[in-house]
Amino acid sequence: MTTNRTSSFRIGLLQHASPIGATRDEVHATFATLAREAAGKGAQLIVSQELFGGHYFCQVEDPKWMDLAESIPGPTTTFASSLARELRVEITVSLYERRAPGLFHNTSVYLDASGEIIGMYRKMHIPDDPRFFEKFYFTPGDRGFQVVSGVAETGLLVCWDQWYPEAARLTALRGAELIVYPTAIGWYHQETLADRAQQRDAWITMHRAHAIANGVWVAAVNRIGTEADLTFWGTSMVIDPGGVVVAEASQTEQAVIVHECDRARIEEMRRGWPFLRDRRVDAYSGLQSRMLDGTA
Repeated sequence: MTTNRTSSFRIGLLQHASPIGATRDEVHATFATLAREAAGKGAQLIVSQELFGGHYFCQVEDPKWMDLAESIPGPTTTFASSLARELRVEITVSLYERRAPGLFHNTSVYLDASGEIIGMYRKMHIPDDPRFFEKFYFTPGDRGFQVVSGVAETGLLVCWDQWYPEAARLTALRGAELIVYPTAIGWYHQETLADRAQQRDAWITMHRAHAIANGVWVAAVNRIGTEADLTFWGTSMVIDPGGVVVAEASQTEQAVIVHECDRARIEEMRRGWPFLRDRRVDAYSGLQSRMLDGTA
């Protein structure tokens, strides 16, 4: 972990719609307006939602949407680089990466305040569920779990990664002070109110659990609005290392969240709940198996 840092760091989460039919330039303009607001409130690191530059195209399997993929560097990183230099802030943006013909990733890129790319993470866990047909579009990440040294030691995970304690743990073990989860998650229109409440509560609970189990700050940034058969539930939030939701956006409204994260809170929680100290690293080999039923 980098030393000689200040006692805290300020993060800015940008929650907005990326509606069907909006161009990338139009969504980037919205993002830039919100980023300027966040920077004006003192944000040092600005975090985008998942695939923020356009609509969530994974609801159907159609190769035409592969045309949305872009190289790195490319249009999104060029835009983010210019914005980072203008505002003198660090920015992490989530985009659809074209690595090679027919080879695509769901990727987060981290840029420093000079606009240089200093980190990149490719989403490791890829879902394949009705309306979330991501395996059709994305190759699983091959860069492992990443921590970037910026204003904070920042772990980069993406959406579906949020359901896996292993991902958060390995990121924390790499020295993360903060784990960010750009996200695109919502309800399909036939779900009951009870189902909707249960799913959103489970989502919040998982993020709180990652913060508690690892003694780190956690930030999740979700989109809002209705796109085809999905309504995204917003609720972008910052969670402290004790699992307290210290900032939360609405389920439906565009929002800028800026929160100051106290590094001392990490030390405080890890001293009181020393989960990393008490891990039985000699007993966890079974985690490398799919199931402990005698099969590989």
